[in-house]
Amino acid sequence: MSAGAAVPVVRRVSELRAAADTVRSQGGKAGLVPTMGYLHEGHQSLVTRSAAENDLTVVSVFVNPLQFAQGEDYGAYPRDLDRDRQMCAEAGAGLVFAPPAEEMYPQAPITTVTVQGLNAVLEGRSRPSHFDGVATVVAKLFAIFGPGRAYFGEKDYQQLAIVRRLAADLSLPMEVVGCPTLREPDGLAMSSRNIYLTADERPAATVLWRSLQAGREAVEAGSRRPGEVEAAMAEVLAAEPKASPGYAAVADAATLDRPEVLAGELRLLVAARLGRARLIDNIGVGCDRL
Repeated sequence: MSAGAAVPVVRRVSELRAAADTVRSQGGKAGLVPTMGYLHEGHQSLVTRSAAENDLTVVSVFVNPLQFAQGEDYGAYPRDLDRDRQMCAEAGAGLVFAPPAEEMYPQAPITTVTVQGLNAVLEGRSRPSHFDGVATVVAKLFAIFGPGRAYFGEKDYQQLAIVRRLAADLSLPMEVVGCPTLREPDGLAMSSRNIYLTADERPAATVLWRSLQAGREAVEAGSRRPGEVEAAMAEVLAAEPKASPGYAAVADAATLDRPEVLAGELRLLVAARLGRARLIDNIGVGCDRL
């Protein structure tokens, strides 16, 4: 399907499964871009990559209730399927899967998926049930979709690490593809939750990007102690009066463990709240042991 053409929407599990099976039966490849909707250019970059690498790209648009704890923004989470559908068309998607909650969960699930360890750090400390909801819905989507590639952004890096481990541990026939974070010109990572920022909070939100740069500079200057790098990031976060810092962390890129000495592929991760918006960001750094 050419970019810009109307993208069909299906709402039934059976319809999604049939579409993916048809492509594979004809020797084609199928790609899946799981989202919660209210797409932005970052999501479009995932769709564009999938469209370039597969014969069919499906974008799932589903605000997953299992990812939201009581008091979180499930009801207020932004939704605009018509806008999402247009953005999918522009990026070359072939199908949008937008199921109602009762289609994905015909009955309250008593089977859930937990990726131990990876689910308990960073975001998991303040949102203890969140990543079980992520892992459960992703496992369902992978089971429905069948063999193919699934595309996730590195902006939600902990989610990406969990999905990679989920697919590996359960031998799911899905190649998990991580894609670079897209940013605004001033460095702010694109996120659906940026809509919550007020005019005064928007320029202050760059503090996450600035804190990550401070951490990278500390590593590049030779620091190999995680506490020193974390302190450099935390200092920048604390200096922004409109931000309430969440965490500033250094982690192993694969396991998300905090290393005793910095070496190999690492991830610097930060979180902060600005008004209604709780934002997260991260970058990768690599270093050799001194």
